[in-house]
Amino acid sequence: MAALVATTGGVLGAPAAAEGETPPGQVEFPTQCLAPQEAGLPPADGPTTARITVDDPAPRVGDTVTVTYQVIRTPARNPVGGAKRNDPVPAGATLPAVTMTGTFTVTAPGGITLAPGPYTLHTGHLVDLDTTCTAAGPVSARLIATELPTANLRSVFLDTAHGRPGAEVRVTAAGFPPGAAVTVAGRAGAAETADRVSATADDLGTAVVQLPVTDRTTTAVVAYEGAAWSARQGSGPAAYAVVAAPPASATQKVTATVEPGALGMTQAGRDITLGTVPYGDGGAAPGRIGTVTVTDARGGPAGWSLTGKVTDFTGPGGIRIPGASLSWTPSCTAAAGSRSPCTPGSAGVVGPEGALLASTPDAPLVGGTFTIDATVTLRVPPYTPPGAYTAVLTLTLS
Repeated sequence: MAALVATTGGVLGAPAAAEGETPPGQVEFPTQCLAPQEAGLPPADGPTTARITVDDPAPRVGDTVTVTYQVIRTPARNPVGGAKRNDPVPAGATLPAVTMTGTFTVTAPGGITLAPGPYTLHTGHLVDLDTTCTAAGPVSARLIATELPTANLRSVFLDTAHGRPGAEVRVTAAGFPPGAAVTVAGRAGAAETADRVSATADDLGTAVVQLPVTDRTTTAVVAYEGAAWSARQGSGPAAYAVVAAPPASATQKVTATVEPGALGMTQAGRDITLGTVPYGDGGAAPGRIGTVTVTDARGGPAGWSLTGKVTDFTGPGGIRIPGASLSWTPSCTAAAGSRSPCTPGSAGVVGPEGALLASTPDAPLVGGTFTIDATVTLRVPPYTPPGAYTAVLTLTLS
């Protein structure tokens, strides 16, 4: 068995060797090996040749490094003959190479020294004997460990991107350690300008300051910790422009035209089916006209009126029911935003002479959308012969 010591910040370097004489990672150091008293052998002085290899020659902090330490040649001699598990080694002959593997975790950046320590060679046949070998001089191999990269979350935000000389800009510096001393400064390229204020980051790592920008060369604003800006402790620049004079202004006349439309109407459905009445009794046959929508997009002063008239009802054999037997009860609603109110006509007879269904008055400016309905009732005389009686209701918008 053998010991391989890893230390950080060591000052020893790997021993020099002529080109082509020593493979990479191989070291040679003077060693004294003491055989056990039972063997009756004198101390063995001479070089130990070892090869130190690592799976990661440039680790970062937190990485685990695997080290292989192979003793290729040793001055020690076998104190007894024969072998228990290896090939036979004659008494007094050179012992075979020994390979060991171990790991360590990098805890800090910097140089790492890998130095062989004492090693013990165990032999066993008739008896178990240990030969202890100790390095008689310094020897080492070096690694360089680097820190893990850390994200810089520092940033600045400006409430405006320009201002006249001497104007204050509100700067929010964020992403700093809570309680950190923060400097907010103007920049001209890579150099700082005379514009500068200091603040302390709050519990959220934010500092809000008013920065007077008086240096006309200032083209950006940064925030940082420490004596000067650095990529690790400073924010990226936020662009800012010092404007010497107010921006030029010009006026233009903007014209939009609202075009007048038309007065029109639509009706839901075309036919009206009234209720039935029993033969002999006669009575009221109820119904409802199809809903009428009037749209007034003229934009002028004139109102409108919607009238209706009905023909006589004609049934089997030319029998008639007078149109004056039909009456209605109108209703009218103006949509939200309409300029005009809507007035329904009076309840009463429609007849062939006609009646008012709805209207809007004249006004300086009229218009809107209006919904008109009406319930209708036909008075059927008693003992009117059975059958279907049909008339025509005409609505006129003017």
